[in-house]
Amino acid sequence: MAKLKIKSGDTVKVIAGDHKGQEGTVKTVLIEKNKAIVEGVNMISKHEKPSAANPQGGIVKKEAPIHISNLSLLTKDGDTTRVGYKMDGDNKVRFSKKSNEVI
Repeated sequence: MAKLKIKSGDTVKVIAGDHKGQEGTVKTVLIEKNKAIVEGVNMISKHEKPSAANPQGGIVKKEAPIHISNLSLLTKDGDTTRVGYKMDGDNKVRFSKKSNEVI
């Protein structure tokens, strides 16, 4: 299983595909599929049957997973960056390869 450099709560930008240029925060990361669900990006229309929780049913808009390779992490400045790892004392931390600051 590969180590993913994007975690839930990160702000990311889509760098490839139909939704190129959109930004959002990562809700969940699906490690086994190498995909992430980003808030407000890759919206799909899903038909839902009426149920006890949703008696009306109908068409619901929700986010679909997007591949990790199509996402790039955003720094505080709003620039996209690649992510690296380094040791900070006894802790392993992520850092921005563009600005060399700890994320």
